[in-house]
Amino acid sequence: MSTTKSFEKVEQELLNLIQSEFPLDEKPYKVIADRLGTSEKHILELMTDLKKRNVVRQVSAIFDTRRLGYKSSLVAMRFNDDELDAGAQIINQHPGVSHNYGRTGHFNLWFTVAVAPGVSLEETVEQMGKETNAIAWRLLPTKQFFKIGVNFDMVNKRSNATENYAAPETGKNVGSDVDADWNKAQPVSERDIEVIREMQEDLEAVSRPFDAMAERLGMSVQEMFDYSDDMVKRKLMRRFSAVLYHRRAGFSANAMVVWNVPAERSQEVGDLMAMSSHVTHCYERPTYDDWKYSHYTMIHATTEDECEEIAVEIARQIGIDDRQLVFSTREYKKTRVRYFV
Repeated sequence: MSTTKSFEKVEQELLNLIQSEFPLDEKPYKVIADRLGTSEKHILELMTDLKKRNVVRQVSAIFDTRRLGYKSSLVAMRFNDDELDAGAQIINQHPGVSHNYGRTGHFNLWFTVAVAPGVSLEETVEQMGKETNAIAWRLLPTKQFFKIGVNFDMVNKRSNATENYAAPETGKNVGSDVDADWNKAQPVSERDIEVIREMQEDLEAVSRPFDAMAERLGMSVQEMFDYSDDMVKRKLMRRFSAVLYHRRAGFSANAMVVWNVPAERSQEVGDLMAMSSHVTHCYERPTYDDWKYSHYTMIHATTEDECEEIAVEIARQIGIDDRQLVFSTREYKKTRVRYFV
């Protein structure tokens, strides 16, 4: 479903900007207004409207789940059709479930779940499966990730995920999200936790939105920004940015394309997949006897046909045809994990 209202040019430019770099400034909307050649008042009005229209989902800090000591996994479940909705609603109640979609294919519910340090991920998912009367479930944790970086070019109506992947020609990471030690938890202090709790909340559309946050932390606004910069350097925090409701933003189709990749080509193929600007996420995950697909690429586009075309082009580039396009049929939940709550 897409929004019934078209986007003005300044709205498109605003959405492009805040997805990649929301300014950490005492008056961030004034900074944005200056860049776009308009007034702070106009930007605040646009932000308020875009949130009301469910185009902008949230503006906040994005933290690294594993670096904070949380364990997470993609989970595939299979339900009888008449039990799918009820099962999805039960799963949604878990605070660590951030994404939950009904999808086409053998497994018809796919969700991500994160659990706090000391909690068993396997036991949590098993309990979910039994409580919801699922026919089957498979844990699909990330073995290796090659890219994570959703970005939509609202002006040109295409996915623009051109950062946060490991460039195979150099072996160096593009952007800040992909890191060689991505799976290692880092020490987190009580002060870190206080800042994380504050900065993970949605930012208000007011002239000085950071003032109240800093006051609650007993810091100046600049001290809070400096602390955020330090968390980025420690790779606890990825960035501060906006997340869109992609369907409301005009990208009404998304396909999770799963690929059967030979083990000896895992790194090579993952690197090539990640280079596509149409691919927002690229992971390697475990395989099972009833699920042979090891590599996962998320593609967002304006139509399902366009998703198909992109998958064909990727298949041509990597020389692999054994794939499935798993389309979402319903969004049951999409939010950010709230840590230490």
